[in-house]
Amino acid sequence: MFHDFINNVTLVAAVAGWMVAQFIKLLTFAIREKKFDYGFLFRLGGMPSSHTAASAACAVSVGLRSGFGSPVFAVATGMLALIMIDAQSVRRAAGVQARLLNQMAEEFYRNHKFSPEKLVEFLGHTRLEVVMGALLGVAIAFLAHGLFPVWAAAT
Repeated sequence: MFHDFINNVTLVAAVAGWMVAQFIKLLTFAIREKKFDYGFLFRLGGMPSSHTAASAACAVSVGLRSGFGSPVFAVATGMLALIMIDAQSVRRAAGVQARLLNQMAEEFYRNHKFSPEKLVEFLGHTRLEVVMGALLGVAIAFLAHGLFPVWAAAT
C-alpha cells in the first residue's frame, strides 16, 4: 500500500507543491525577520498559497496522466477553482473578521480586566499569493512528470 502512495506521481506532486510553498514561506520569514520559526511550516496564509500550489500540482498532474479533456481532469480543475476562491475570499474575509474581533477583545480587556483569547488572523490570501501558488503548483507538476517520466507513466 505504501508503495502505491510513493509511486503515485499525482499525489507526490500535490504533497511537494504544499511542502515547497510552506518552505518558501519559512525561508522568506527567516530572511525578513532574521529568525527561524519552524511554526511557519504549518501556518495558513502568506506567499505563496500552499493550498493552491498543492491543488494546482494535483490538477495538472491529473491532466498530464489522464488527458486534459478527461472528466477526472475537469473534476480536479473544478476543485482547484473552489480552493482558489476559498483561499482568496472566504478565508481572507475570516482573517479580516478575526483581526477586528481581536481589536474589540483587546479594547474590552483594557476596560474589564480579562484575558482575551486571540483568534488566528492570518488565514487567507491575496490574489497575488493565490496566483503564485497556482504557478508554483503547475511548475512542480511539470517538473515531477519531466524528471520521472517512467514513474509518471505508471498507473
